[in-house]
Amino acid sequence: MRKYVPLNIGVAIRASTSDLHSFRWKTGKRVEADFLIDDLQHLLRVSFDGPCIVRLIDGMPLSTEHEHSADEGLVRDHFAYQVEEAAFNKSQSEIWKTAVGIHGPTLHFRFVTGWTCMDVVTPATPEFEIVPKAIAQQT
Repeated sequence: MRKYVPLNIGVAIRASTSDLHSFRWKTGKRVEADFLIDDLQHLLRVSFDGPCIVRLIDGMPLSTEHEHSADEGLVRDHFAYQVEEAAFNKSQSEIWKTAVGIHGPTLHFRFVTGWTCMDVVTPATPEFEIVPKAIAQQT
């Protein structure tokens, strides 16, 4: 059964009013995604330092992703989750999982907004940071 484990990211963010502002692959294996928050001058940066498989989609297709089980653990208007037993993680290549296994087991993280969903399969731990919007637009 797919289970959502809400993440405490240290900042209040309403998923329904947020959206993905920008996404970047950085030098090395770093991934950065900036999300809108209620503060018009700042963004929430979610980053991973390690190998990642990333899926960016409109939230609508998630409702068509049948996994024949209830979505245990979902919290209304919550933004960040670790997802256990989901098809997206299970469907990734065992060869890739073995190759990146030197960094640890792969985990599935999901970030939900009112418009966009970002799924990340990775052995890396997500990092969360509030950044000034003006600086984020320059990177």
